[in-house]
Amino acid sequence: MIQKILVPIAFSQHSQGMLDYAAELAESLDAELLIVNIISTRDIEAVERISSYGYKVDTEHYLETIRKDRGAQIIELTEKLTLPDERVSFSFRMGDPTTELLKMIVEQEIDMIVMGVKTRDFTAMFTGSVAERLFRKCPITVVSYRDKTTAGKLHRRAEKLLDKKHI
Repeated sequence: MIQKILVPIAFSQHSQGMLDYAAELAESLDAELLIVNIISTRDIEAVERISSYGYKVDTEHYLETIRKDRGAQIIELTEKLTLPDERVSFSFRMGDPTTELLKMIVEQEIDMIVMGVKTRDFTAMFTGSVAERLFRKCPITVVSYRDKTTAGKLHRRAEKLLDKKHI
């Protein structure tokens, strides 16, 4: 039985659709929806590296700003969800995204994760590589979300493959 659904949000162009999809699943399964955003250690290390070159960059200030900005974005993304507030939670984690998601899955006894797939823009490529690692390592069901545009393209590509086999 699915009681907890995790949806990692990277604030890509597909985040709203993925969140809406995960919320629909949670609603139909009477499950909780746990939304997480992971601040990558790579980003933190980059800020620390810049600081080591003498630039006035404060890691704590950077993290505070990131949390504030992303918190505002998540409020905007979740405004239209129809799930009751008590069934939706949001958290930040810091670290390697794949590792942090796996930890969260085990620690919070998550039953399903809804993730986006790799696309061609830079942010989504990073998210995509996390998704690929999770597909291999994840001990629970991983649902691969596709927006309508991506699904349409993949459907047409599959149809072409079928047409070629019938020739």
